[in-house]
Amino acid sequence: MVISTAQQPVAGAATKVRFFQLTPSGALTTLYSFCSQPNCADGASPRELVPTANGFYGTTSFGGAHAGNCPTYGFCGTIFRVTPSAKLTTLYSFCAQSNCSDGLGPDGLVLANDGNFYGITYDGGISASGCDTGQPSPPTCGTVFKMTPTGTLTTLYTFCMQAGCTDGANPNGSLLQATDGNFYGVTTLGGKVNSLCFPGCGTIFKITPKGTLTTLYSFCAQANCADGYAANGSLLQATDGNLYGTTQRSGCFIKGGCGTIFKLSLGLPPFIKTLLTSGSVGSKVLILGTDLRNATSVLFHGTAATFKVVFADRDSDDSAGRRDYGTSCGGDSDRDAGEQRAVPG
Repeated sequence: MVISTAQQPVAGAATKVRFFQLTPSGALTTLYSFCSQPNCADGASPRELVPTANGFYGTTSFGGAHAGNCPTYGFCGTIFRVTPSAKLTTLYSFCAQSNCSDGLGPDGLVLANDGNFYGITYDGGISASGCDTGQPSPPTCGTVFKMTPTGTLTTLYTFCMQAGCTDGANPNGSLLQATDGNFYGVTTLGGKVNSLCFPGCGTIFKITPKGTLTTLYSFCAQANCADGYAANGSLLQATDGNLYGTTQRSGCFIKGGCGTIFKLSLGLPPFIKTLLTSGSVGSKVLILGTDLRNATSVLFHGTAATFKVVFADRDSDDSAGRRDYGTSCGGDSDRDAGEQRAVPG
């Protein structure tokens, strides 16, 4: 769910193929129903939306102008832009290239610092060694792509370029652009091969905006896959600089596996994050970060703001003392500040 410029939540339903608007009072308006065009040329099964000054951008996992070329039940997908007044424009339809080398089955987008959109496709691409994923031929491994706001798409990387797919296969979730400017994500398959996870246990990767990929971690590196496998969903970067995520399964020998929550430390420094990122003069702002307990002043463009630490916690392994996660700025009383909730960023 994202907030529109009218301060009303807007979301895409994954299976009911609707784009809707919901006011704070609970009034819902369906703005667009996907698969309204013949053969679902406008897409089907949308993912989350990304708000911009030019409208909302998003993807669909199915449908598109080239759905007939897809090896699996129209699993091609699109990238679209839609205005708050519900005018939808399909910017790109996947599987436009031979053998779907441009990818198919996109997940969510991320709007990067350079003004372009970046994302992944779960399948498609041209791979050096091919993926044995049980999908109909040709074997597909997934891609990382860049798209301009007007719809020009560039494939930055196709997975399974290394022997045995040690670079990973079948990414999922949205990419994360971390504070170093690079993108981070996960793959469900590829990486290390184990009897518990064939073909491969999944990876965590870094990719530069120009498409240079580095595999940071291959799951099932520990005995009985205690570190998990089949990484799932998007990574997040907390204000401590570390990356956090989940795996669908682990070696707990319960049917379907158990799964894990993990932290990956890459040496990225702590940082400060504000919620909201912008607002009118006098608005209340929540600041997330670490070691804020002893803060003596808060300045916005050189102007001092009133503030109060509203959440602090002591980690069991933090021998140095408290770790502070947030302060609240603005408002005209302690009660106003106390209404803001701060959580680990």
